Parts: sequence; C-alpha cells; structure tokens
Amino acid sequence: MRVERPDSGPPAVRPAVVSCGVGPDLSGAFSDSWPYVFHMSERPVDVASAGENVAGEAPVAEPDAVTDDTTVQGDVELERTIGLVGGLAIGIGTMIGAGIFVFPGLAAENAGLAATLSFAIGGLVALLVALPTSELATAMPRSGGGYYFVSRGMGTAFGAVVGLGLWLGLMFAAAFYLVGLGHYASAVFAELGVGLPFDPVVGIGLLFGVALTALSIAGTENTAALQNVVVGVLLVVLTAFLSYGVLDAVGVFGRGSVPEAFFSRGHVPVLSTAALVFTSYLGFAQVATVAGEIKQPGRNLPLAMVGSVVVVTAFYVVTIFVATSAFGADRLGQFGETAMVEVARDLLGLPGAVAILGAGLLATFSSANASILSASRAVYALSRDALLPRRASEVNLRFGTPHVALLAAGGPILVLVVTGQVELLAEVASFLHLVMYGLLCVALLVLRRRDPEWYTPSFRVPGYPVVPALGAIASAALIPFMQPASIGIGVIVMLLAYGWYRYYAGDVSLRGDV
Repeated sequence: MRVERPDSGPPAVRPAVVSCGVGPDLSGAFSDSWPYVFHMSERPVDVASAGENVAGEAPVAEPDAVTDDTTVQGDVELERTIGLVGGLAIGIGTMIGAGIFVFPGLAAENAGLAATLSFAIGGLVALLVALPTSELATAMPRSGGGYYFVSRGMGTAFGAVVGLGLWLGLMFAAAFYLVGLGHYASAVFAELGVGLPFDPVVGIGLLFGVALTALSIAGTENTAALQNVVVGVLLVVLTAFLSYGVLDAVGVFGRGSVPEAFFSRGHVPVLSTAALVFTSYLGFAQVATVAGEIKQPGRNLPLAMVGSVVVVTAFYVVTIFVATSAFGADRLGQFGETAMVEVARDLLGLPGAVAILGAGLLATFSSANASILSASRAVYALSRDALLPRRASEVNLRFGTPHVALLAAGGPILVLVVTGQVELLAEVASFLHLVMYGLLCVALLVLRRRDPEWYTPSFRVPGYPVVPALGAIASAALIPFMQPASIGIGVIVMLLAYGWYRYYAGDVSLRGDV
C-alpha cells in the first residue's frame, strides 16, 4: 500500500472495468459476463455512522471512491498492491500447515484411511463459508475483513466482538506458529547432528516475530513478495514429495501399499475427525482482512479465497492418503505430530526427513507472516471506526503501512512467544474464527434481506440462501467438539470485547444505511 498526496485535490477516478482472460467455471456466480468483465462500484458503503467514543473521536468517513487499483480518501490515495498470486499466497500460506505437519498421525489413528474423507468434509465446510465471504468482500473491499462485513451488516456491537476477537485470535495463532517454527528449526538441527548449547525454540520464534513485524512496517509489497516466494517453494517441495508418495502407494515403484479397508475405524469417527482437523482451514478469511490492498478485488478476492480452500483441501487429502499408505493407521498414530517426518524418512531416507522439516519451517513461517499482517489490519479498521484509539490507524507516509497497528499486533505476539505455551490459545483462536465465520454467513443473509442501495457485489453466492445458511450451521456445529477450556476462554474474550465496546464506544453506530 502506497500513500500519495497530490498537489491539489484527489486524483481522478477512472471507470473501474477490468478485462481478463478465461477463468474457472463458476457458472454464473459472477454478475453479468463472468469470466470476461468485472465491474467494481466506485460508490463507497453508505454507513449511518454516528456518535463518538470516550476520547471524543468519531468514525472516519467512508472513502470518496473505491476502484480496482486505489482507494481515494480526501487528498490521500491508497494504492492496492496485492494481486491474485499474493492473495492466494496469503490464504494458502496461512492454512497449509497443521493439516500436513500436525494432524496426519492423529487423524489416521481416529479414522484410518477414511480420514481423507474427514479432510474433504472440512474443506467443504470451509468452502460454504468462503463463498459468502467472497460476496461480502466484493461489495466491501476494505481492510478489516470479517469485522468490517459484520459491523456493516449487523451493527457495531456484533462488529466490535468480531473485530476485537479477530485481533486477539490472530495474535494467539501467530504466536503458536512462531513457537512451532522454533520447534521445527530445533528438529532440523537435531537431524543434521548440530548440537546447540541452548534451547532455540523461543529465541528463533522471537527473532522471526521481530523480523516479520519490521518487514510488514517497511511495506506491504515486501511482505507479499516474501509470502509469494515462501509459499511457492513450499508447494513445489510438497508436490514433489506427495507425487512420489502416491506413485509408491499405488505400486509404480513396486511397493503398492494402499490399505484395503477404507472405513477401518467405522463411519462415526469420520465426522469427529473432521471437527478435529477443521482448524487446518482457519486461514482463507485472512485474504478478506487485507481486502483494502487487493488489486481488482471484484475478481481477485473470490478467486483467492475459494482457490486457496480448493488447493489446500487437495493437498490435505493426498497427504493423509500417502501417510496412511506408508505405515497404516495404527503405526502412523503412534508417531503423533511427527508422523509426516517419519513418512518422509521411510520413503526417501534422511534427505526426505530433512526436506519435510524444512517444509514445516516454511509452512509455520508463512502462517505467522500472514497472521501478523491480518491482525494489524483488524486493528487498523477498528481504529478508523473509533472502536480503538485513532492513533492506531495512523499510516506511515514513507512506507504506506499502518505502523502503529502493526506494532499493536507484533508486540503482544512476542510476549506470547516468550511463554512458549500457546497450544491452548491456538484453539481459542479457532473458536473465535468459527464464531466470526458463522456471523459472516448471517450478515450476508441480513444484507440480502435488507438490500441496501450500496450493496452491489460483483460476485454472488450460488445456491443462496442454502449455502450461507449451511455455512452458519456448520460453523456452529463444530464448536462443541472443541476443548471446554478453549470454549470458556473464547467466551470470556467475547464478553471482554463487548464490555470494551460498551465502555469505550457505546455511542458509536456503524450499521450500513439502507
């Protein structure tokens, strides 16, 4: 995102029409002539904003114009710098971690080879939420993602709970990823026989936390470019490894180890395992969190969110197939969270084990990178709406980034990393995301029913109203399968968020005007 101050007045706004080539067949989901032309409305959201917070700050007015390349706010032009590849990298990079490097052993122990179906069900549920979120994002391509959509669709109180919960949830998740990165780095040193006189887990997590926060402050382009490279290398490594594993499993190399019984553990464990592994899919909505910086949002936002879910689901299904074929469900379950390292060692020896550990490093790195970026944009959006102090939405005129918001995200993350105990907080993050996902689907139903004049999305959910209704139900249905402690902490976070809203900004109203 770059900030420019014209010499006199805002820059001229071009008609926002984007021509593109042939895209995937979503059969009429996009308005008019998809996949050939997309129309982005230049009209901003009409918000009945009113009131002030306790500091006397009112919500910042909506942008004067929103186009495919810029957002114009008075005499400031915010340039959109993240393209389709960058959007896919954020979505894929956030998700493609736990489903490959944590869950295969646990999932196979619970459901056997049928765990492939569990991951497919998780991907389907994610898709049921990604489609409604895509529609909301093309109607309101602003930074803040789920918070922005819920606050404009359902009012300030719901938005405050989602926004503050999203901020905290992403910080919990980022700390979890950074500690995981430290564990993978430590394991790489151990595999290579390199002895260290200290425990590198927390130190490496802190080092990368500081580096990623500083990189984000220096420019969104830098963060997006790094994310593209990391995710690209990760996908190449995983594609090569999984392709070899599939050929080995089906007997091309002479071993032929595909298990005969698909439902070796029965049918019921398939659903419980789907609930367990769904935390692997809590990442596609981060694309919407940086919607204000996505180029050609009418085209790129839906493709990035839906595409990232489809790509990650395919990798997860193939991963559990290869892992279960290599060892069988019983033995794979004994390996626990290191299952894929042992699968790689079995297939390719020490080089395979080191390669998968390296891929785990890349996966946790990319997840932490995307989470820090998304958490800062949640703070930025809350601040502009007067739900947090206005200073948090300051934009650095040199780098064009919300540096205060990035520090508000990166600082607490480092404190959490120091504790080294973030597993429970990671599931709390999952709980808060599921609440947001359910409310996003409800917000879409509300906005479609109210049909405000400003609500003109370029992408509309196919199968409305069934798809958003199922998305809301599926999100709520997964919550009871979580640990009671995670649910309890998540509820406390939501109550505290609502209490903060009532105290700090109880008079602020943000609901989209009809």
